[in-house]
Amino acid sequence: YSGISHSRFCRENHDMDMFVVYMVECRDGSYYTGVTNDADRRVAEHNAGIDPHSYTFTRRPVRLVYSTVYYDPSEAIRFEKQLKGWSRKKKQALIRGDWKEIVSLSREIRRGPIRR
Repeated sequence: YSGISHSRFCRENHDMDMFVVYMVECRDGSYYTGVTNDADRRVAEHNAGIDPHSYTFTRRPVRLVYSTVYYDPSEAIRFEKQLKGWSRKKKQALIRGDWKEIVSLSREIRRGPIRR
């Protein structure tokens, strides 16, 4: 997470629709991934517990650990779905910005487990 408020960025660049793919870490250490047009508002909603049926409701509080901006809603949804399929290790590498590890983990998945 870059630290810049996505809400402020959206207001300052209001001429383009923005879609934020975000990941929060829950109290239990699990991750939740979603898409929104306002990451600050969405994280606040998760923490407020608006929907008792949501994944994060019983895992509050949550904190934003990763976000990235798209201008094409289809691309944002595609990346959200991709992230939801990633392993925990791969998500943690993304949070750290460790692209070398992400590539390594991707290769490991394609090759399959090492057999001895």
